[in-house]
Amino acid sequence: MANILVVDDELGIRDLLFEILNDEGHAVELAENAASARAARLASRPDLVLLDIWMPDTDGVTLLKEWASTGQLNMPVIMMSGHATIETAVEATRIGALAFLEKPITMQKLLKSVELGLSRKPVTAAGATLKGTAPGAPASAGHVVAAAQTVVLPPTHQSFDLDMPLREARDAFEKSYFEFHLNQENGSMTRVAEKTGLERTHLYRKLKQLGVDLSKAKRAS
Repeated sequence: MANILVVDDELGIRDLLFEILNDEGHAVELAENAASARAARLASRPDLVLLDIWMPDTDGVTLLKEWASTGQLNMPVIMMSGHATIETAVEATRIGALAFLEKPITMQKLLKSVELGLSRKPVTAAGATLKGTAPGAPASAGHVVAAAQTVVLPPTHQSFDLDMPLREARDAFEKSYFEFHLNQENGSMTRVAEKTGLERTHLYRKLKQLGVDLSKAKRAS
């Protein structure tokens, strides 16, 4: 089992995550703000960090950037937020966040995210510098985290030009997002529609608009 650090200023969220992860046999450290998180990270050397974006003293993205710039981002970090934006997703991902977990957090989403996080290495400055390109797709179609899904960087890290206009960057991320899920679901449009929370007709229109290759997609009923 793993040593997991949970950083969130909401007591209810901390207690919920502690109970679920502790029941799974993990050793769980709790931190209510960035200052506590810094101390806990040094003391416990966590295998995984669940980091809230919006905190009163120092926000999660700033703390993530601090860890990356000082060589301390040597563990997977999953960001948590109930109202993330495209800009926030891009910023955190290029710094090194592995995934986003949308609030409210269910047990199923949490455990799946933790399993994925513990099975993968974090993207640190060696893979994506602050002035370089961002691996993976942190944003879904029309929303940063759509249909209460956890957005995880694909195994094959695709690079994006962060100097392009926001709309073009969003289209690039969305295309990568859908291509990833099409690959994961073996081209099944039905399963991709269910997973992304889109109607099939809307999904087809979106994929055509983004220029996604549908030749390998199965028209599953």
